[in-house]
Amino acid sequence: MNEKYNVYLVSDSTGETLDRIFLSLKSQFANFDYEKKEFAFVRTEQQINKIINECTEQNNSIILYTIVESKLAKYISNSSEKNNVPCFGILGNLILSFSKLLNQKAIHKPSAQHVLDDDYYNRIEAIQFTMAHDDGKKLDDTKSADIVLLGVSRTSKTPTSIYLANRGYKTINIPLVLDQKIPEDLKTDIKKRCVIGLIADPERLADIRRNRVAIMKENNIKEYTDLNHIKDEVDKSRKLFKKYKWPIIDVTRKSVEETAASILKIFEIKKRK
Repeated sequence: MNEKYNVYLVSDSTGETLDRIFLSLKSQFANFDYEKKEFAFVRTEQQINKIINECTEQNNSIILYTIVESKLAKYISNSSEKNNVPCFGILGNLILSFSKLLNQKAIHKPSAQHVLDDDYYNRIEAIQFTMAHDDGKKLDDTKSADIVLLGVSRTSKTPTSIYLANRGYKTINIPLVLDQKIPEDLKTDIKKRCVIGLIADPERLADIRRNRVAIMKENNIKEYTDLNHIKDEVDKSRKLFKKYKWPIIDVTRKSVEETAASILKIFEIKKRK
């Protein structure tokens, strides 16, 4: 039986960066049994002492931290070493290496990435725009969008749009249903517009739709979950995308992050044209 580890994620900011790094790290180990504990806005030695004390009381404790203030980073490293607790600084060596490469001193300021600058407000604007244009709403201003996504129901249009919005891209998603009209400007301004079609395996879609129907307890929607009908939907959507030469992404086994990465590659190519 594999040992269980107690993983302590210690950050001097929100902990978002550290959590994402740990997510990538743990995905590389198939048999990693752990319990995660997160500590955000850790900015004093007293807070660190409390965490170290808790670690020493647990078996198999591991500390991962993102602390940019040099003195405090050194303190958690030394304290954990004295108490024989494995401890890994995620940003320290990288910041030092960058400092040498750029020939300038790092500011070592916690939460520096959350500064309220133009990029921040652009992201907020993108999120507001995307939410207002979700699921085929407000299609009279598609030219204001950076990216337009089309696809049949349950091809992850909304979560992908929201993810892209958080990256700062104004995104519109349009469902391909019988009563939904596609704006004419998307069909005529093909070269300049980043319009992308999302498809998925019909059997996978049928499973997802059946689960959704069961949760929502809806009736009289046999076509929505019928495999042959879904195959026809996907086939028609694929033909539509090919007709207007819109790039197609199969999202069947892709995470939202993977789909978004593929979309952004297409977006960058379009931008260079």
